[in-house]
Amino acid sequence: MTEAVQINGANDIVAAAGGNSGYLVDAVLHGGPADLPQEIRSQRVHREERKVKIPHYGGHEHFERDGAAPGERAEVVFRWTGRTRLAE
Repeated sequence: MTEAVQINGANDIVAAAGGNSGYLVDAVLHGGPADLPQEIRSQRVHREERKVKIPHYGGHEHFERDGAAPGERAEVVFRWTGRTRLAE
């Protein structure tokens, strides 16, 4: 099982599974806050990533990969699953 990827900005992968950037695929983030910038919604992630975590207004938006394999479509879709707030 892979760890979540945290993204600090557009196309900026902070931590990938096992620290290995490996093979990257195009990913798109669906759902979540309406004010999440479009450039953040398009990412490059390791092909085996299952979760993405985006810092956003004092918390993190969490996205999980939907069931489709990368070979079945041009981009991998991650769907919003929830938000966590940062501890003070």
